[in-house]
Amino acid sequence: MFNLEILAVAIALGCDAFSVAIGVGTLGLTKRRIFRLSFHFGLFQFFMPLIGLLIGEITASLVGQASHWVAAGLLALIGINMLRQSFKGEDDAPVKVDPTKGWSLVLLSISTSIDALVVGFSIGLMGVPVLSACIIIGTAAALMTIIGMLIGAGTAAALGKRAEALGGVILIILAIIFVIK
Repeated sequence: MFNLEILAVAIALGCDAFSVAIGVGTLGLTKRRIFRLSFHFGLFQFFMPLIGLLIGEITASLVGQASHWVAAGLLALIGINMLRQSFKGEDDAPVKVDPTKGWSLVLLSISTSIDALVVGFSIGLMGVPVLSACIIIGTAAALMTIIGMLIGAGTAAALGKRAEALGGVILIILAIIFVIK
């Protein structure tokens, strides 16, 4: 039963990564983009529960209350930037921002894994092997990211130039959902 419970938690935590990956996938795929995003999302999902376990109950509960706002803000900023970039002409934006590089990648990784920070404390209380739980959580997030990017790329192929705008809108909608939940 332990593995099913941890797998359910991993899938629930991976849903944010999956949703964001759909938006990022609309920008186009390369093997490097897929690797960077799935690796970082998986890595952050792996480490955040460990950090949450170390931080402890008081800090985890404080972060837990603010996590939706922080995640929403980060997603909204990146989504607005994607939307803005989609309306610029080729001459206006010779270099597109790649959300799988630099600070955008770090911010996306943090925003999709903040909930895992809080879950880390809960995992410690359940008495389950933390390392194996973190491996399952990180692996699920990485796989869900790959699938999300592939879905986003398929959507992009169908929508053409409007795909980047759709990706930005998806991230903004996720930001709103984070605030509501």
